[in-house]
Amino acid sequence: MKFLIHFAWKNLSRYRKRTVITSLALAFGIGLYIFTDSMLVGIAEESERNLIWYETSSARIMDKEYWQEKDNLPLKYAIDNKEQVLDTLKAAGIKAAPRTVFAGEVIVYKDPYPEDGSIYSKIFAIDPLKDSDVFRFKDAIVKGRYLKPGENGVLIGSWLAEDIGADVGFPLSITTRTRDGYMQVIDTTIVGIINCPNPYINRASLFIPLDTADSYLDMRGGVTEIDMKYSNFRKAASISSEVLEKLGPLAERVEIKTWEELAADFIALAEMKSKSSGIFLLLIFVIAIVGVSNTMLMAVFERERELGMMRAMGMEDKQVRRAFLLEAAGIGIIGSLAGILFGILLDFLIIHWGIDYTSILRKADMGYRVSGVLYGTWNPSAMIKAFFIGIFLAVASAWIPVKRGLKMEITDTLRNV
Repeated sequence: MKFLIHFAWKNLSRYRKRTVITSLALAFGIGLYIFTDSMLVGIAEESERNLIWYETSSARIMDKEYWQEKDNLPLKYAIDNKEQVLDTLKAAGIKAAPRTVFAGEVIVYKDPYPEDGSIYSKIFAIDPLKDSDVFRFKDAIVKGRYLKPGENGVLIGSWLAEDIGADVGFPLSITTRTRDGYMQVIDTTIVGIINCPNPYINRASLFIPLDTADSYLDMRGGVTEIDMKYSNFRKAASISSEVLEKLGPLAERVEIKTWEELAADFIALAEMKSKSSGIFLLLIFVIAIVGVSNTMLMAVFERERELGMMRAMGMEDKQVRRAFLLEAAGIGIIGSLAGILFGILLDFLIIHWGIDYTSILRKADMGYRVSGVLYGTWNPSAMIKAFFIGIFLAVASAWIPVKRGLKMEITDTLRNV
């Protein structure tokens, strides 16, 4: 075996040009695989963070009847004993923020706006003093300021502001219905513009103070949800069960939905895209294996006489096969190592500088919770996997040509000697 390994290494050195060309073909495919995997994993991880930081929180307490009609954003299913719930959560060491979410028609008029118009939007009534304990909107203000309790101010998503031509100081009216179903108009003034990494917030969301909304919507102190921040969102299900136990009698009228349940549509979409991404990665390897197999096929056919000479000198077919497969494995190792270095270089670029997709994400909803620059992430497991896959591809590409060459008669392979 030692002789065969030495023999294979000698051949790699002797046919240096072919070794380099084949290794480069393999390295390109592996490097592209590592880069693509880094980008996809990075997008998925950032989407999860942005989903929790700006949209769902770790988990949400709501009335048991609310979930069935959640798409209508009903105000009639409210948590009326929110202070008791918040006190219990505080005693348990869990950060929480009450909210009332409702739908409304945003109405603007020409002067100061470019033209008259209206757009339906989702409005979040938040507690300016507590919301920052769970969400990160306070750090996402790009113009103006954050909300103050009791004011008729409103925060608006940056993309929505661009669409309607809004700016800080502009008046804005919201037409909606109260908890009892009566029509209500809320006149507000834009005090700040939000630009966060979550496109769903930037595209069509507004925020007003909770106490202001309570007065206009006749909520009588009730809220539609209480969002919570867990120390480990990966354990949201188990922590939520513990929270329900601590709520005791207060849990009779409420339920807790984890971020996975709140974002079930996103998770299903992410899984579907992960499968389609797997097909894309497979195509990358197909391109690589075609290049490797072509060069290996040429290498074996060019060395038919050498193959015949080895057999004529008494080497068994299995020894000849091992020699060529070891040579292919050597190419696989060289190509895989080069591919990993190439992939690390590409990963470094996308992790530190990213790829700016702002213009595309601004116009199209891709389902991911990223709104601008897409960043990758280091994924050592993908590099290790790529290394062994590269060796396997090289050996597999050489197997058929070697097998075909060994089926030829020795006299046929030596005919041109």
